Amino acid sequence: MNTRHLRRVAVAVSAAALLPLALTACSGDSDTSSDAGADKAASSAPAKATESAATMDEPFGPGCASVPKEGAGSFKGMAQDPVATAASNNPALSTLVAAVKQAGLVDTLNSAENITVFAPTNDAFAKIPKADLDKLLANKAELTKVLTAHVVGEKLTPKQLEKGSFDTLAKTKLTTAGSGEEYTVNDSSKVVCGNVPTANATVYIVDTVLMPAA
Repeated sequence: MNTRHLRRVAVAVSAAALLPLALTACSGDSDTSSDAGADKAASSAPAKATESAATMDEPFGPGCASVPKEGAGSFKGMAQDPVATAASNNPALSTLVAAVKQAGLVDTLNSAENITVFAPTNDAFAKIPKADLDKLLANKAELTKVLTAHVVGEKLTPKQLEKGSFDTLAKTKLTTAGSGEEYTVNDSSKVVCGNVPTANATVYIVDTVLMPAA
């Protein structure tokens, strides 16, 4: 009986000695697993932030769907040309391009550096009664004033449009408001495709012609 008792004591002592080692090993595995999970989360965070930043730099808005996917009129193609040339390759801006040519502003816009153009679509010009539009197109001085009232002498980011007031080349004020992917210009015109890059300008395509105050 004494021998059996001694053996049991010895086994109990051995188990007690091994238990802390086992617990330490388990704890180490758990810490390693936790650290690995934290490292994984940390490494994925910058990737998500980068992805969000990249998205903000891209064109946005429902009107962007009508931009050609390939060729000179695509976003990639427009980025290679100065703004008046780039606009001439976009079918939705043909009326604007005709007006720019009529006013003799092609070279002016193409040679300018770091500007922002709020470009009315064909549908925007169609909102103007035909008689009034014909009268405007026939008056070069007035047409020049209207067109340059759509141009700001600096490149504007979407962030700057959230609550902005800017001087135009026509010496008029242009105001913007909004957030995300929804912005208005002069409280009346909506951006339908924004943040479009060209070689010398950023373009915001709008749905209403901006008529400067008389």
